[in-house]
Amino acid sequence: MSNSLIRPTAALEKVMSGEELTFNEGVDLLKNENLFLLGNAANQLRKDIRGDNVSFVSSYYLNYTNVCAASCQLCAFYRKEKDDDAYTLSNEQIVKRAEFALNDLGATELHIVGGFNPKLGLEYYEDMFKSIKNRFPKVVIKALTPAEIFFISRVTKNSIKEVLERLKHAGLDALPGGGAEIFSKRTRDKIVLGKCSGDEWLDTAYQAHKLGLRGNCTMLFGHIETPEDIVDHIIKLRELNKKTGGFTTFIPLKFSLENTQLEKEHTLVSESPSIYDLRIIAISRLLLGKVLKNVSVYWIALGKKLAQVALCYGGNDLVGTAFSEEIFKAAGKPNQISINELNYLIREIKRNPVQRDTFFNIIK
Repeated sequence: MSNSLIRPTAALEKVMSGEELTFNEGVDLLKNENLFLLGNAANQLRKDIRGDNVSFVSSYYLNYTNVCAASCQLCAFYRKEKDDDAYTLSNEQIVKRAEFALNDLGATELHIVGGFNPKLGLEYYEDMFKSIKNRFPKVVIKALTPAEIFFISRVTKNSIKEVLERLKHAGLDALPGGGAEIFSKRTRDKIVLGKCSGDEWLDTAYQAHKLGLRGNCTMLFGHIETPEDIVDHIIKLRELNKKTGGFTTFIPLKFSLENTQLEKEHTLVSESPSIYDLRIIAISRLLLGKVLKNVSVYWIALGKKLAQVALCYGGNDLVGTAFSEEIFKAAGKPNQISINELNYLIREIKRNPVQRDTFFNIIK
């Protein structure tokens, strides 16, 4: 029996004593450490940092357009303007959906993202946010990923700072973390077409944080990435958060294969195995440590049962209700859940369910 099956490696002992893992240590753990030792260390670190509460937010996902100038091989959501099922919501339609989300579903947060529609000016987004806030001044608008902000800046010929300042003035409260995908240029260039670079994503997030706009950060895994890509991505987020403290949570997103170009071109024939998914959750917790205290488990991508296991591998948050989520749905993932079911999933693993707001303040 190998020694790694009997006792933790020096790297695990190091991180459990409060020290920070290096790139090489992270890669070695991800590649070689026994899964159960890795998970146990991540779970213990989670308990030390966040206790036994598992949080979630009541969130409504609103996709304002699926028209997109990008053509990413990993996306099943985007459409071109000529496509029969392409759409862009009007201001009236958006407000109507917001009304349903808040009054009928009890959402506290509107998670608003969409495609890179080159025909939408900055005023479209300003009007959207102002209209929502005029009707519902207390709702949190978490909208437009750093990738979208970068695209809007390029299309409207405004600086990133000016775009962010104008949208914040219009009612923007926080940013989602999408569009990060994987930062490694070698891998990113193979799966992302027409989107900002990893460095541009990080710089846009940095500028948002400096203006007081906090938000999530994400990483897409389970496609063609390497262990080195994974560790590099997480460490870059860790280093940015040391400077700004602007990230609320890290969400590792499992790639969904169905209906994507990667599936159609047979680049991939199956999604990543569950044991790999758990390794990613665990290494995320161990690499981030106390620099970014929340690691979210996206139940839509993992499935509800595996999400429960992932909460025992370092996760402390279930993201939320994700009412009306469309992006993972387009890739074949079911996305129906209630607050009661979230409570049940958490209690079933002997943890404490906590409903939070966007910024991880406890509501109940």
